[in-house]
Amino acid sequence: MMNTATTGLAAGMALGFAGYFGGFWAFLLVLVLGAAGLIVGLVVQGDLDPRTRRQR
Repeated sequence: MMNTATTGLAAGMALGFAGYFGGFWAFLLVLVLGAAGLIVGLVVQGDLDPRTRRQR
């Protein structure tokens, strides 16, 4: 399992490569899909419970 610093480094490198080789839209696509994957991973792992969102 990777620690937080290694995961952040990998994510930063992926965004850098996407921005350099694919341009701005590839950078945004990788950023959005990475954020979505992070949220899904946190829900599956149990660290984020979508049912506990505050109701207004």
